[in-house]
Amino acid sequence: MNRATLGWLALFVAGLAFPLMAGNDYHLTVMSTAYIYAIATIGLNLITGYTGQFNLAHAGFMAVGAYTVGILTVDHQVPFWLAFALSGFVTAALGAAVGAVSLRLKGHYFSIFTLCVGYIMFLVIEKWESLTHGTVGIIGIPGPSPIGPLVFDTPRALYYLVFFFLVLGIFVMRRIVNSLMGRSFMAIRNSDALAEALGIRLMRTKLLAFVLSVFYAGLAGGLYAGFVRFLGPGVAAVEHTFDMTMYMLVGGLGTLLGPLLGSISVPWITQYLQFLQEYRFLVFGPILVLLVIFVPHGIVGSWLGWRARRASQAAEPAAAAQRTTAPLKAVPSVSTGGQRHA
Repeated sequence: MNRATLGWLALFVAGLAFPLMAGNDYHLTVMSTAYIYAIATIGLNLITGYTGQFNLAHAGFMAVGAYTVGILTVDHQVPFWLAFALSGFVTAALGAAVGAVSLRLKGHYFSIFTLCVGYIMFLVIEKWESLTHGTVGIIGIPGPSPIGPLVFDTPRALYYLVFFFLVLGIFVMRRIVNSLMGRSFMAIRNSDALAEALGIRLMRTKLLAFVLSVFYAGLAGGLYAGFVRFLGPGVAAVEHTFDMTMYMLVGGLGTLLGPLLGSISVPWITQYLQFLQEYRFLVFGPILVLLVIFVPHGIVGSWLGWRARRASQAAEPAAAAQRTTAPLKAVPSVSTGGQRHA
């Protein structure tokens, strides 16, 4: 068993044991909410960190998944688990339509376009009262229904439910990024022209990454709706997209562990700064700025870079010794034709 597998196993055990160490139900609620946003951030990391397309409408897609569950369960009495499954597919279908248009743009133009799409989603949720209940929001969303003997009526049971979907999401994402598909995403991130020269179909591959990314956001939104039992237009605010971007930057953009680490650490830091009330962001903001300046690759990215440099330095003496002890090859003499110049 390698070091990476041991690390993931340790995190899994820590997640299982957290309810035993939590002081109260509030701590379970904070951690469960962090897990939900971690699922959405892992999806955002796929399109931004691995494919190089900065999507600023991610919170809007998460809201689509949440409102899918809210509308279907409250207004149409659809069972929770059916509505939850549809939340991912409805969001993915909308993502396919948006991606087919937006992914024709590149760089900042793509980001600006998706920012506008996210704001349009927010306005639709706020103004379309007959469908979304407008600013009043959707109240009385039912929680996850029992599955056989498993009943999700306590904070601890809901914690383990969210933790299960987080583990499942990480497992699937790890398979994706380590597959040929994931290599294609990273090739596009490095260079569109080079990826196309290698035979990668740019538009189709970008669209696939975009759809998978928003599918994660939709499922996270569905879990969020069943967890908080209330939805308002604020869930689609672009500030949530910037929060998830911050989680990626703090943890490590383009890494699998980074978004998870950032999604868990940042909310807990803000919780411990609650005593500062309105001044806590004046303290937290400069800390983030310093972190981005001095640790630009995030916590995980910097650690991976340090480990790579250490391995390279350890390999240099062995390579130098091998070059020193290597036998010299005979060099053939070059004839000058027997002429000597004065």
